[in-house]
Amino acid sequence: MSITIARLALKSTTFTEGGTMPKSAVCDGWGMGGGNRSPQLSWSGAPPETRSYAVELHDPDAPTEGLGFVHWVVFNIPAAVTVLAEGASASGMPAGSKQGLNDLAQNAYLGPAPPPGPVHHYNFRVYALAVPELELDEKTTLAVLRFTIRDKKLAEGRLTGLFGV
Repeated sequence: MSITIARLALKSTTFTEGGTMPKSAVCDGWGMGGGNRSPQLSWSGAPPETRSYAVELHDPDAPTEGLGFVHWVVFNIPAAVTVLAEGASASGMPAGSKQGLNDLAQNAYLGPAPPPGPVHHYNFRVYALAVPELELDEKTTLAVLRFTIRDKKLAEGRLTGLFGV
């Protein structure tokens, strides 16, 4: 059985769909010299029965034998919130929301830091969920988040930024 998921419009004032992510959003470690600030994100078009949101950032191009690299996991964003300000990961997430673990085991945004070579795709996804809160904690990984929301998704939006060295 296939379930149709509605589409959210996901956009950013920090970068455009398919555009290069700015240095402000790039990792500040590994010689990248970026600002490591989570980009501004906003979304619209959620179904009326939306009770919360989750956000992820994943790099499928990371050289990790098909696993990619998880840069950000956020969940329990209240339904009334449809904007995350630039730098929100470090300066203040919406009340009630939680940041799960990135692949450096941090509860924070981690900007792009690809090895030299081809440009990487940084895929942001926002999910509108039918529940007000997921019973997950700050140890939550992207795999656990995706598993947990599989039957709670009402809508999904995608936005891809590019970065390479």
